[in-house]
Amino acid sequence: MSKNNWLLIVALLGLATVYAVYFTDWFRPKRIEIYDVSRQNRLHPPGANAPEAIPVTFGFGTRYQITELKVVPLDAWQTNHDALPVWHLVSDSNSVPIKSFLYGQRVGGMRPAVAGSHAEPLVPDVTYHLELRAGKARGEHNFTAKAEQ
Repeated sequence: MSKNNWLLIVALLGLATVYAVYFTDWFRPKRIEIYDVSRQNRLHPPGANAPEAIPVTFGFGTRYQITELKVVPLDAWQTNHDALPVWHLVSDSNSVPIKSFLYGQRVGGMRPAVAGSHAEPLVPDVTYHLELRAGKARGEHNFTAKAEQ
């Protein structure tokens, strides 16, 4: 093979590599699409010992084995990505594959990042930032806690 043929092959491989890295999803971590739903809790009638904010349920399109879950007030997160979370769970081994969960709920196979800590109650009309990791897949979602009516 001539020198020009080798140079052409190297150039084609270089272009193929650039295309694969910048124009495909082959090397990007998978994104978790997250949605939230707030519904009045019928177990706690408004008033007597009811939580201040309506419970929030988070869901995804498919089941994921979540390895880390963190909820931080958005204002604090925007100034410091290592802000103190109001809820933080981690998994050391295999967590249960789930499609949705309720804020503050115990998620199978996960434990609080700080032993003995619990989810702090959500404050109405405050926007929070949720970060999820499921292996190499990641997801982020902002949501606002709504007040009980």
